[in-house]
Amino acid sequence: MLAALLLLAPLLARAESKVLLVELQGAIGPASSRFVQVALERARAQNASLMILRLDTPGGLDSSMRDIIQAILASPVPVAVYVAPEGARAASAGTYILYAGHLAAMAPATNLGAATPVQIGGLPAPDRPEEPPAERKKEDKQKADKPQQGGTSKPPPPQEASKPEPHSAMERKMINDARAYIRALAQLRKHNAEWAEQAVAGAASLSAEDALKLGVIDLIAVDVPDLLRQAKGRVVQVAGQAQTLAIENPVVETLAPDWRQRLLGAITHPQVAYILLLLGVYGLFFELAHPGVIAPGVLGGICLLLALFALQVLPIDYAGLGLLLLGLLFMIAEVFVPSFGALGLGGIAAFIAGSLLLWDETGPGFEIPLGIILGFALASAVLLIGLGNMLLRQRHRPVVTGGEKLLGATGMALEDFAGAGRVWVHSESWQAHSDRPLRKGEQVRITGRKGLVLQVQPLNKGGKS
Repeated sequence: MLAALLLLAPLLARAESKVLLVELQGAIGPASSRFVQVALERARAQNASLMILRLDTPGGLDSSMRDIIQAILASPVPVAVYVAPEGARAASAGTYILYAGHLAAMAPATNLGAATPVQIGGLPAPDRPEEPPAERKKEDKQKADKPQQGGTSKPPPPQEASKPEPHSAMERKMINDARAYIRALAQLRKHNAEWAEQAVAGAASLSAEDALKLGVIDLIAVDVPDLLRQAKGRVVQVAGQAQTLAIENPVVETLAPDWRQRLLGAITHPQVAYILLLLGVYGLFFELAHPGVIAPGVLGGICLLLALFALQVLPIDYAGLGLLLLGLLFMIAEVFVPSFGALGLGGIAAFIAGSLLLWDETGPGFEIPLGIILGFALASAVLLIGLGNMLLRQRHRPVVTGGEKLLGATGMALEDFAGAGRVWVHSESWQAHSDRPLRKGEQVRITGRKGLVLQVQPLNKGGKS
C-alpha cells in the first residue's frame, strides 16, 4: 500500500501552470491602459507562468498605447499578445502592442499594420499641391534616357504605392518618432524591423500568414490551447533575462473588466466626454434660469462632473477647452447685450474652433465627426439664445398674480361711503378708502394699497358708472 502511494505521489504532485487570459477589444484608451495594468499586477501577484493579451483593435490613443507597452516591458510575467479570434485585427496602436509582447501570435484570417499616426484634433491639413505635369514629364524622361547597367534597357520593377509625404513639419516629426519607436520594439523582440517602419511610414498591412513568413510574429495559433501548446518550451526575454516558458498543465483564467472599468471606458471616449460636457453646461444654465426646477441642475451637475473626470484622463488642449466655454458664454451674452449679432456669431465661431482644437492626441477610433461639432454649435446657439429671449420676454410681461396685480384693476363699491368702505375686486371683498364719496354699485379703480386697505377712486370722475 505504501509503495503504491509512493508511485502515485509524482502524479498527484504534478504542478499546474497559471495562465491569465485578458480580452482587449475596441479602441485603445485610458480605460484599456488601466485594465491591462491591473491585469499585469494580478498576474504577478498570482505568480502566473504566462499572460495572454487577446487583442482586437482598430487603434487608439498614442499615450494609452505607450502606457500599455511600458507596462508589458516592465512586467516580470511573460506576455503573449495574441490577435484573435479569426477576423480580428491589430491595426495602428495594436501593431505597436503586438511588437512589444514577449511572444507575438495571430489567429488565421487576422491582420495587422496601418500604424501611421493620425491626428484626431485640430483643423484638417490642406491637401498638398500636385507636382506640375511638365516637371513630372521631364523627370520621367530623364529616368527613361538613363542607360541601364550592362548595356541593356529593362523596365523598372513595379513599386508599391506609398503614402504621400507629410504636409507639415509636425506630421513628419510624429511619423519619424513613431518609426523610431516601433523599430526599437522590433529590435528588442528580434522581429522584422524593416516592415515595422513600412507599417508606420506607408500604412502597410499584413495577413497572419504573411506576417509569419516575414518574421513579424512568432506563430499562428487557432485558439488558446493551440497557442499554449506552441508556446511551451520557447525562450523569451523577460526584463533582460532569458526565460523558458514552462507551461505544464495550464489552468486558464479569463479576466474581464468590472463595471468601473466599463464605465470608465464609456465616458472616456472623446465623443461621450464632449456630449457630457455640453449637457452639463445646458443643465446648469437652465437651472440658473429657472431656480427651483432642481432636475436640470442635478442632471447637469452629474454630467459636468463625469465630463471633467473624463477630460482629466484624456489628453486635451486647454486652449481648445477655453475657446469652447468662451463660445458658450458669448452666445448667452448675446441675449443681454445689444451687440447686433456680433457676440452670437463670435460665440459660434469660438465654439467650433474650441471643439476642433479640444483633443490633443492621435489615434483612430477616437475621432469626433465634424457633423457632431457643427450640429452642437447650431443647437447651442438656438437653445441658449432662444431660451435667453424667452427669459427677457418673461421679465417684461405684466404681473398676473399677487398684490401687484390689483394695481389698476377695476371693482365695484359694495356700499355708499365717503372715506372708508368695502369694494368688490377679483371676486373678493376688500376694505377700501376713497377721497371722494362713492355710491353702492359704482365702478372704481384701484390706485394703491396700504396693507389690507385698497386706495380707490371712481372709474368715471363725472359720476357715471
